[in-house]
Amino acid sequence: MTGFLQGLWLVVTLDLRQRVRTAAWYVLLGVFVVLVAGVTVLLVLATDAFLAGGGGVFSSIVFFVLLLGTLVSPALSANAINGERDAGTLATTQVTLVTTTQIVLGKWVAAWITALAFLAAAVPFLVFAVALGEVPATTILVSTIVTALELGVVAAIGVGLSGLLTRPLFSVAVTYLVVAALSIGTLIAFGLGGASVQSEVRTTSTYVDWMAVERDGVPPGEEPPCLPPETWIYDVPRFDYVWGFLAANPYVVVADAAPASFDDRGTPTDLFTWIAVGVRQAQHAPEPEVVYDECANWTPSGAIVDEESETPREVYEDSVPSWFVGLAIHLLLAAGALVWAIRRTTTPAHRLPRGSRIA
Repeated sequence: MTGFLQGLWLVVTLDLRQRVRTAAWYVLLGVFVVLVAGVTVLLVLATDAFLAGGGGVFSSIVFFVLLLGTLVSPALSANAINGERDAGTLATTQVTLVTTTQIVLGKWVAAWITALAFLAAAVPFLVFAVALGEVPATTILVSTIVTALELGVVAAIGVGLSGLLTRPLFSVAVTYLVVAALSIGTLIAFGLGGASVQSEVRTTSTYVDWMAVERDGVPPGEEPPCLPPETWIYDVPRFDYVWGFLAANPYVVVADAAPASFDDRGTPTDLFTWIAVGVRQAQHAPEPEVVYDECANWTPSGAIVDEESETPREVYEDSVPSWFVGLAIHLLLAAGALVWAIRRTTTPAHRLPRGSRIA
């Protein structure tokens, strides 16, 4: 086992040294820091975070790091194997004592460390958000770990595809398509799937005759004047049938895995919780019969009290989490890509890639 880890680490160090030798890497990291700094300043100004706490700023920065990481990681990982094959350096490595498994896994670890450098560069801004207050330690720990795992998944998919496909440009493009399918495609599937399956809802509403109340008033102990009931029949999307698509979204995985944070009124205090509540709200089927009686909720003070509406906290607690399902899907996808790449890169190959020939 020690020999395997030594060979693996040798591949990792060689790959990382090649990356840090170029000035483009430092320029890319510098641009990333500038972008995160600009987003942090805008978030503080837009949300008045100095008074409202840093939960919203922290969660937004984590999502921004995940966004940029998934945009940059494919370009850095999806040519790790076929790029060296085209340059003629992969064959040199394969004739050494380093195994194919060590090569593929080593390049994945190197690509993952490179992606984690972006998360490390954002640490000062995350610390600033924590200093603003109202960011639980569990939220910091869980969101950071899950974000790091998601970056590792993207790196594994890129390295895996670089071993499966012969052309670097094609493998980079396919990796971006996979990332887009998980990030945007799941949202499209959720929206179109819910809209394609609809059910009928009947709503009956009874309202207070406010013009009569203002003109004549309401004597104490008496019921207010009410307008005749109005009934509407309309179709609503059934998102409860397709909410599972959202479980595979990496942003939903991070948001749903982070512990929820609510204020005293049951309202979310950060972006993680808002997204988690929205996803869990989609699990609930619409009521076929909805009755709203403003007169029944009348109070002597003239206020309307709606006791039937659920708070976001109640919606969150009455639903089931889905982040572990999405994370399991991502890990299986990453593991499958790496295993397949190992089989395709193993020498001597029992089957040549398409377009190759024996000299």
